[in-house]
Amino acid sequence: MSGHSYDSEQYWKANLRLIIGSLVVWALVSYGFAILLRPMLAGIHVGGTDLGFWFAQQGSILAFIVLIFHYAWRMNKIDEKFGVHEE
Repeated sequence: MSGHSYDSEQYWKANLRLIIGSLVVWALVSYGFAILLRPMLAGIHVGGTDLGFWFAQQGSILAFIVLIFHYAWRMNKIDEKFGVHEE
């Protein structure tokens, strides 16, 4: 029983690390690049507009899609590692 709670604790620590990492990337892309760092990104042009505007309109969406696939892939690896994966 104690072995199971240890595995469970490690599983949730790995899960929380993944969630926190994903949230940090999400905040950096959506809030950081698109709002806070926009003045610094204004001189970099992408697709006819500045990079800050591009992140606000397009980059954030693409980053979120990548985050979704990365999260699913990493969670499957974590689930397999701890023996709780789907068959």
